[in-house]
Amino acid sequence: MSSTVLRLVLAALLVFPAAWLATFLMLRVLRRRGMLDHPNARSSHAVPTPRGGGVAIMATVLPAWVVIVALGYTNGAPLSAAAGGGGIALLSWWDDRGGLSPALRLVVQAAAIVAGLAALPGAGAVFQGWLSPTADLLASAFLWLWFVNLFNFMDGIDGIAGTEAAAIGLGLALLALIHPAAIGLGAGLLGVTIAAAALGFLCWNWHPAKLFMGDVGSVPLGYLLGWLLLALAASGFWAPALILPLYFLVDASWTLARRLLRGERIWEAHREHFYQRAVQKGRSHAAVVRRVALADVALVGLALWAATGAAWPALALAVAVVGLLLADLSQALRVSRSGA
Repeated sequence: MSSTVLRLVLAALLVFPAAWLATFLMLRVLRRRGMLDHPNARSSHAVPTPRGGGVAIMATVLPAWVVIVALGYTNGAPLSAAAGGGGIALLSWWDDRGGLSPALRLVVQAAAIVAGLAALPGAGAVFQGWLSPTADLLASAFLWLWFVNLFNFMDGIDGIAGTEAAAIGLGLALLALIHPAAIGLGAGLLGVTIAAAALGFLCWNWHPAKLFMGDVGSVPLGYLLGWLLLALAASGFWAPALILPLYFLVDASWTLARRLLRGERIWEAHREHFYQRAVQKGRSHAAVVRRVALADVALVGLALWAATGAAWPALALAVAVVGLLLADLSQALRVSRSGA
């Protein structure tokens, strides 16, 4: 086993139990303080459940990123992303406790994104020279802002956000392992810490969840993963950067477009994503997330293939994988209506 693999495995073995323990301790704190998410008409759960477990993920990932920089595995750029993620986590914790206006959330997120873009690694433009430098910067900021919020929107059933974060983080680590010169070991370590922390959290968040991630977890996770994906694209690996999160991108964007066309308030909670509608019509949270995880495994494999130079064939197959997943989730609706 190479030294690179050993470092990635060691990082995972350190972060996973730390996240597991931090989540356990956070669960006790949330229960003691009565910080519960009570079911309502737009919820996918039936009993009051502690909310805010994402604190454990951030309390594990952010210090790990600082250590990775301190040990010299990467330059100081991730510290800017970690600072932005930490600021967003604090705001989101406040939001979990009492609620903030959408405008204030977007302003803070936009400020963190500006800071993160200033420290974005990678030798080239995110959009590979298809746009002017100014347009590339603006488009990257808009895409990142959307990704931050869609990651939050997609955290609607037990285990789904943690599973997606683990898959993207693992994919980033494998890409760095296979292409160390272009991507770097540091990026792999940053990705594997997110994957390991998400898996440690999932031990408590798998259906039936003992606690929820909350905005304090999903929003900064979207921020940190978005930064890593943009850095991957800026390093020339635009197709893997698009393929890894493709299911979340398609489900959230499709649902947003439908709601916009109906003139609905897109910032309000709802249950119209493909995964939510499948649960409403009879599939369990775990059954849906297992399907998402299987699709994510395929997407990770296709991202690795795309990184070898087969960008367009891999992307076409990735679209097919996501299409099959959405069709399968939609099939639950028809099966339920027929009584099967």
